Amino acid sequence: MYSAVSPYPNSVLAAWQLALIAVVALGGVAVWLGAVFWAAREPRARDHAAASGSPALPPSAPAAEADSAEVRPAHHAAA
Repeated sequence: MYSAVSPYPNSVLAAWQLALIAVVALGGVAVWLGAVFWAAREPRARDHAAASGSPALPPSAPAAEADSAEVRPAHHAAA
């Protein structure tokens, strides 16, 4: 009779190898979730202030009021 020889090498992993696979997989999921929550967070108040210019005037505001509300640098100020 013949002895059965497997065409595959020994594929049993050591416990430390299985633990390493689990740590890497869980670490990847944790980093991914952290990135998702970080990207979806609400912007801070100072980010709103920096992103927006001066508050917009309503469309019905007269032109003189719009000019007086505009902030100009000191060297462009009207005399």
